[in-house]
Amino acid sequence: MEYERERTLLIRSLAEQGVSERTLKAMKKVPRHLFVPSIHASRAYVDSPLPIGHAQTISAPHMVAMMCDLLELKEGQKILEIGAGSGYNAAVMAEIIGKKGQIYSIERLEKLAVFAHENLENAGYSNVEVILGDGSLGWPDNAPYDRICVTASAPDTPHPLIEQLKPGGIMVIPEGEGYQRLYIIRKSPDGEVTKQDWGGVIFVPLVGHHGFNPYDSKRGKK
Repeated sequence: MEYERERTLLIRSLAEQGVSERTLKAMKKVPRHLFVPSIHASRAYVDSPLPIGHAQTISAPHMVAMMCDLLELKEGQKILEIGAGSGYNAAVMAEIIGKKGQIYSIERLEKLAVFAHENLENAGYSNVEVILGDGSLGWPDNAPYDRICVTASAPDTPHPLIEQLKPGGIMVIPEGEGYQRLYIIRKSPDGEVTKQDWGGVIFVPLVGHHGFNPYDSKRGKK
């Protein structure tokens, strides 16, 4: 099978890094080469981020795996993803939560939303809905969510996302501009919110009402 050797080597490397068996099993099944522009297909199973156009990237496999583990994903969960990108991260989560689960993935860039939708469809994932919109506002239509996965760095935790997180739920979100930290946010059954600093990361910025506004005069127009 094409790319089988490269995928096997990647999975072996992730296993050595301590990735859970549940996440490894999911990543074995997801054809990452279908989620990158064809020009980069030969590097699809290299453990590094790759450009997907529009100044955006597909995260390195180890980062996708780590976020899945931190989210403690379970079968049948309802998940909100902020930043669909190419659809790869959603595909890995979809494998873990199974057909009884559902993912709503918000993407602000129309061309990327179409790209992600087509990639997910071509790869056979029917439990992911890609929605064009401002991810910093979340998606209240289907709230609350068991898990929220944010794949872009926010200036602070967007309040709408905390509101849309189900009691007992977990959110993973990078925060900061330049120097970024990844946080694990938990909401207790009685609604108390705690925030744990996992460590330094590098993500593209979250643009939107509760993110980094590209037309903010203090930051300069883009």
